[in-house]
Amino acid sequence: MSMLHVNNITDLPHPMQPGFTQTNKVTSKEIIIEDSGSTGESEYQDLPLLKFEMLVLATNNFKITNKLGQGGFGPVYKGTIENGKEIAVKRLARASGQGQREFMNEVIVISKLQHKNLVRLLGCCVEGDEKLLVYEFMPNKSLDAFLFDPVQRELLDWKTRYGIIKGICRGVLYLHRDSRLKIIHRDLKASNIFLDEELNPKISDFGMARIFGGKQDQADTLRVVGTYGYMSPEYAMDGRFSEKSDVFSLGVLLLEIVSGRRNGSIRDDSMSLISYAWKLWNEDEIHSLIDPTISGPCYEVEIVKSIHVGLLCAQEYPENRPSISSVISMLDCEVIDLPRPLQPGFTQWRTCLATEDAKQQHCSDNLVSISSVQGR
Repeated sequence: MSMLHVNNITDLPHPMQPGFTQTNKVTSKEIIIEDSGSTGESEYQDLPLLKFEMLVLATNNFKITNKLGQGGFGPVYKGTIENGKEIAVKRLARASGQGQREFMNEVIVISKLQHKNLVRLLGCCVEGDEKLLVYEFMPNKSLDAFLFDPVQRELLDWKTRYGIIKGICRGVLYLHRDSRLKIIHRDLKASNIFLDEELNPKISDFGMARIFGGKQDQADTLRVVGTYGYMSPEYAMDGRFSEKSDVFSLGVLLLEIVSGRRNGSIRDDSMSLISYAWKLWNEDEIHSLIDPTISGPCYEVEIVKSIHVGLLCAQEYPENRPSISSVISMLDCEVIDLPRPLQPGFTQWRTCLATEDAKQQHCSDNLVSISSVQGR
């Protein structure tokens, strides 16, 4: 697929690529982010500010047939600019207070990042009540569209799935360790992993992300945001998050990729995918978890190892979970003897938590998004 390529998102090439009309640069230097009851200033590099009129034309006035999906932020549309380049346009729902915070947070965070396993932000639009973000277009949509569809899932052989796992891990490593900032994503899930034309994964949706400064390694919040089923126990119950919170979400993703199943109920309402995997592990029946479309002796060692690593990532206590660099070492066979996993989180309290938050849940592409839950 041909896409508009921006070498440096903060400085579009001059003269500009045909088809993109830029009015000026975003230069706001005071952005207020509400979290943990505090406010703060955040400096961020300039982003191309695009004309709303151009995005209306690109999406055919946000025609319903161009709609790619719907998130907590608002709808996402496919667009085509004058030179035939395809883009994805995320439009803020006007009534969304949470979306306002997420919009500014996403601009601040992703404008500072550039990695092959992160979706690239091309620019934004702020005109009156309209706020939009413009991304590179991902032709294969999100991972969940493949993984949880009985027909599409067969297109993901083990080699492709293993490449997706490693790509996601490289993206998380960049966020946690290799970028000039330490970023905690806080909403890693299958619907936030997009696939390019070659099925390479790209992490998206940084509306919930937090920047850690200096030697900071964890934080607390009264505003818990994320997706139930992927949130770590300490974050969901106490509002405490760190790199290990993202590692927990990654563990859930690994189990979903290997099994082809959502982390929802397996046989009844009381058993999640994590619980089911843990049960099979202890019964020495872990092969029953593997998606039959990828099952086979050729890749058995890699597949079982991926389940093992997934269970290590999903352990209940953050101090027991590996760092993302250790996860990559395990997957790359640099670590041969993997420790035995301890009990994962949410194997016992899943039903209780779902009941407690029932009034605050709303459906999303996978499982349930919790927009605001008070930490205890």
